[in-house]
Amino acid sequence: MEVWLITELMINEQIRDKEVRLIDSNGGQLGVVPIKEAVRLADEKKLDLVKISPTAKPPVCKIMDYSKYKFDQAKKEKEARKKQKTVDIKEIRLSPNIDTHDIQVKIKKAVEFLESGDKVKITIRFRGRELGHTDIAYGILHDFAQNVNSVGIVDRPPKMEAKSMAMFLSPKL
Repeated sequence: MEVWLITELMINEQIRDKEVRLIDSNGGQLGVVPIKEAVRLADEKKLDLVKISPTAKPPVCKIMDYSKYKFDQAKKEKEARKKQKTVDIKEIRLSPNIDTHDIQVKIKKAVEFLESGDKVKITIRFRGRELGHTDIAYGILHDFAQNVNSVGIVDRPPKMEAKSMAMFLSPKL
């Protein structure tokens, strides 16, 4: 079974049905009429005949100003995009031999990110022999998660990825 997505509505002469259920420009029902009659009524009002429900039996058409309708739809979509909140992933990098004050600064920054609604990825990079001490990194990330648990939750626990270990935090709702 094929599914067709109609992005553009059919208007005026593009409509090939024999009969349509017609709605006038004020929203009133005019009943089922032949397509020629519907196009003639639209032309008399200097408006377009637009097929708004092609799957109905018979298809539903409305008399309207199509260019104004398209403009209004574009305006609504733009407003919807403006109101959407995009969630960014902020990354904080640590090292296995980080000092306590340095980690407090990073925790403060992570709390700011979480409070603003962003997700946070905490990464610990290993260089050379540090790779043999991954247990220290687990401890650091565990303490980090404990310090930010008032504003964030662990989305993905610490996991090794090549020469780094990463943990994801997301804001509490």
